[in-house]
Amino acid sequence: MWNQVYDPLNNPWLSTLAAAIPVIVMLASLAFFHIKAHIAAGLGLLSALIVAIFAYSMPATTAVSAALFGAANGLLPIGWIVLNVIFLYQLTERKGYFKILQESITTITTDRRLQLLLVAFSFGAFFEGAGGFGTPVAVTGALLIGLGFAPLAASGLSLIANTAPVAYGALGTPIIALAAVTGLDMLQLSGMVGRQLPLFSLMVPFWLIWAFCGFKGMREIWPAILVAGVTFAVPQFFISNYHGPWLVDVGAAICSMTCLTLFLKIWKPATIWTNPAGKFKSAGEMEVTPVVGQYTTQQVLRAWMPWLILSLLVFFWGIPEWKKYLDGLSVIKIEWPALHKMVQKMPPIVSKMSPEAAVYNLNWLSATGSGVLIACVLSGLLMGYKITELVKTYWETIKLLKFSLLTIATMLSLGYITRYCGLDSTLGLAFAHTGVLYPFFGTLLGWLGVALTGSDTASNVLFGGLQKASAQQLGINPVLMASANSSGGVMGKMIDAQSIVVAATATKWFGHEGEILRYVFFHSIVLACLVGVVVMLQAYVYPFTLMVY
Repeated sequence: MWNQVYDPLNNPWLSTLAAAIPVIVMLASLAFFHIKAHIAAGLGLLSALIVAIFAYSMPATTAVSAALFGAANGLLPIGWIVLNVIFLYQLTERKGYFKILQESITTITTDRRLQLLLVAFSFGAFFEGAGGFGTPVAVTGALLIGLGFAPLAASGLSLIANTAPVAYGALGTPIIALAAVTGLDMLQLSGMVGRQLPLFSLMVPFWLIWAFCGFKGMREIWPAILVAGVTFAVPQFFISNYHGPWLVDVGAAICSMTCLTLFLKIWKPATIWTNPAGKFKSAGEMEVTPVVGQYTTQQVLRAWMPWLILSLLVFFWGIPEWKKYLDGLSVIKIEWPALHKMVQKMPPIVSKMSPEAAVYNLNWLSATGSGVLIACVLSGLLMGYKITELVKTYWETIKLLKFSLLTIATMLSLGYITRYCGLDSTLGLAFAHTGVLYPFFGTLLGWLGVALTGSDTASNVLFGGLQKASAQQLGINPVLMASANSSGGVMGKMIDAQSIVVAATATKWFGHEGEILRYVFFHSIVLACLVGVVVMLQAYVYPFTLMVY
């Protein structure tokens, strides 16, 4: 048994700096030195091992075991989802159905701003609510690149859009996990997050279009943006406060998609924006007028059929009862060697010493990616593929994504070392010592947690207990700060390395992860700070304090 130490250098400032080294190495390699993502991740992993073993005195075998445990979790479930979503994209593209699909979207609107709003925000929110774990970015990134959007636009804007729904992703998994680790009431947490995020659900669509085409372009379509945002934010508030966390995103996304589509049948912008690159176009690039082919209703339905099957199966795979049933048939629980209950968390991160479990759930059947794969096979057969053709295409997809899958595995290795070594707890304690400003910095702690782990669920598990304990010490409502961890965390989703790799892979913009990170970082930190301001108002300023009950 090895006990975690949160100030290994006997100096809080030096210990915090040491804990930040792996993250600094990885992000600097990506953003400033233009190193390829899998190499940058490897450098970050190497630096994490060095800090863990030599600064934190973590046993080498335990550190290596944590890295391998992270890699396994990177490949399943995250890599498994990405691989199979891109497999479906490859199948539809080779049969020409993806071209029909993208042109069918132009029958709703030929304006690129409205297409972005419909696909990245409304449609993406549905996939976040149904599946989470990288699914929305993979799907919307592929759709946008197919519609002709510039690679940076398709990647970066998919990441920006995938923020407001994240706290209720995968049928409310982050909130359910937060309630489990804090012991706070799940419905109170769901309601509190639902009183923090609707403002940003209204703001993000405006922010998204502004990032794509500037303020003037955004102002020209403000009625449609308002419809998309309001019809998502209002259901998000009511479902989260009066039902629970399970169907918040699914219900709000369906409402937003339906209302926006109906609105676009009766309203058209004064000018049609036809350039799919937006502000991302190169100098001298001309605007592109979408060419709409003449397709029959049957052809359009066949083009949408694979994605409808995918939506249904991803939603079905997310139903807790069905997932539990599949787990009973297939899950294999592996107590990870040299790691399971070999690391002990210490106060003040936890109220009393507790060993950290490290059980790998080999849920090959209940994993969301397995539902995606079944959707791929069904769709492929319905599109006329032979079994041998499906196998050949799948192998070619694996070869196409080999470095992306390696990167995801390495990123998760880094994240798990920081978790089991206690590097993240050292960083968290630094935030917790900010006194009266804690509601602001506690929110940013949630942002940091998602940036490090790639998951709002993981961030809630990691810092939920710390948020509760710090709030109680400072006389702040613990439900407020635990919820702020999740609400602030959603803005970290766009800069976590895992999501950036997924976006680059979905848009086939391999090797440009650093450019994507540099683009989205500003948006991420500004939006996270705005969430922090809202939480500060809820903590101290009337009438915002009335929202805390």
